[in-house]
Amino acid sequence: MKIAVTGATGHVGANLCRTLVAQGHDVRAVCHAHTGALDGVAVEIVRADVRDPAAVDAVLAGVERVYHLAAMINIAPADEREIFDINIGGVRNVVAACLKHKVKRLVHFSSIHAFAPRPHDRPIDEERLLTYDPDMPPYDRSKAGGEREVRAGVARGLDAVIVNPTAILGPYDFGPSRMGQVLLDLYHRRLPSLVDGGFDWVDVRDIVDGSIAAGDKGRTGEKYLLSGERRTVRELGQLAQEITGVRVPRFVSPMWLARVGAPFATIAARVARKEPLFTSRSLHALRNHQWVSHDKATRELGYRPRTLRDTLQATYDWFGQAGMLRKAS
Repeated sequence: MKIAVTGATGHVGANLCRTLVAQGHDVRAVCHAHTGALDGVAVEIVRADVRDPAAVDAVLAGVERVYHLAAMINIAPADEREIFDINIGGVRNVVAACLKHKVKRLVHFSSIHAFAPRPHDRPIDEERLLTYDPDMPPYDRSKAGGEREVRAGVARGLDAVIVNPTAILGPYDFGPSRMGQVLLDLYHRRLPSLVDGGFDWVDVRDIVDGSIAAGDKGRTGEKYLLSGERRTVRELGQLAQEITGVRVPRFVSPMWLARVGAPFATIAARVARKEPLFTSRSLHALRNHQWVSHDKATRELGYRPRTLRDTLQATYDWFGQAGMLRKAS
């Protein structure tokens, strides 16, 4: 099958392309900038900005299936217009091109953050409403907006499904991703403390398997939550310590203290020209979207995620093979 993958050099994209090639598919990897994550992978590399309708139209011509991953993930203060242009406008362009070229199926990657976080006392499933709250972070609102663009396309005859991953960890994390960087910082003992709170963590390989199953078996117009295992940050750190043998910080900052310090951490990171360790928006994530059900994906797609321990072991193994781990001290 001729398949196009947008955002092909991101963490999920790099894993997805490898799996699709291994399955014998002809993969067109749509990239915006760096392509190193796909070095040695037998894909067709093409460059396009999803904000450019003509470019999107050109790269999606002649393909049977599209996996749309390209998005701007940002937890620091940023230009909201750019986030919306990519995460909503880009989806609109992909939908239009898929309709024009009669693509047989679009698999759109949304996020757990597209869902309204409340009520907190009920598990989130696919029936949870999308967020409309103007006080939610721009990323959350943009991913909800992207889903609405896909649904508008379905109403016009597009065969599309949506997948909603939670927080992704796993191998082939060339960036590294933000969570990959956290695991590296734990190993290199760069974190002064952990933070109170938790999230649902999922293996990138399970996201790949779940999205391919959604492309093969998902029902048109449906969406599927691809979650994993809910653990606190303290529990995540403890598992990392057990796997690597590197002691993690004992101090766990209470959420109120972390929220007070977040603006200063953001300013310090900007001065140092680095990504902040945490921001008000990342702390927001650790307080919301806590309990997530993947029952629908398990029932309809056969989705069965790995344990978090297996994921962390594979992640650190890959970091070691990639030369990203210095000798622990």
